[in-house]
Amino acid sequence: MDGGLRERKRAATQEHIERAAISLALEHGFENVTVDMICAASAVSQRTFFNYFGSKEGVIVGGAPLMPSDEHIDAFTRSTGSNVLADFLTMITSSLLEREPDAALFKARRELIMRTPELLARETARMGESEDQFVAIIITRYGLQGRHRADHPELEDEARMVVALATGVLHYVRRRWVSARPGASTRDLLSSSIELIQRITNDHPRQPKGTAY
Repeated sequence: MDGGLRERKRAATQEHIERAAISLALEHGFENVTVDMICAASAVSQRTFFNYFGSKEGVIVGGAPLMPSDEHIDAFTRSTGSNVLADFLTMITSSLLEREPDAALFKARRELIMRTPELLARETARMGESEDQFVAIIITRYGLQGRHRADHPELEDEARMVVALATGVLHYVRRRWVSARPGASTRDLLSSSIELIQRITNDHPRQPKGTAY
């Protein structure tokens, strides 16, 4: 079977199971839903379920966050550009654009996570782990640019601020996406947001006419 077709079939099966699980959890409450119920609703075996997801919690919060490819990470860390935020956003969105998300599934998942403390705690912990990985990547870039923590103890705080700002941009994009017209492209929204960040972080305030220094 063609590799691309195999991946599409796998993605379709995964999304089908996720839809069934989230729908059941929204209707009955997460704590009342079992793996057997999810398998019956999605017409898959338990073996198939556990091949895709390690647990009931896993199917609700989704798979592990997509990390940028080694190629994209290498390009980011070796870049000599000064706009680390825009470059970082470009890197992390490379993985997000590999698969166009489904707006209805995204909204249903967020609703369920926000109403379920157990899931919210897991999602928060997972986001913290991803943040640590991204901070390490940014620190590597700084090191290749000749800035090292031994001489610049503020670098980790700076790297965490970059990740925090990028996270805010992604939240902004998600809000625009879920409220946009059906079929709106996340690619276009992400691209326009990165362009906006580049303008904000690169442009200098214009000097008012008649002002002398």
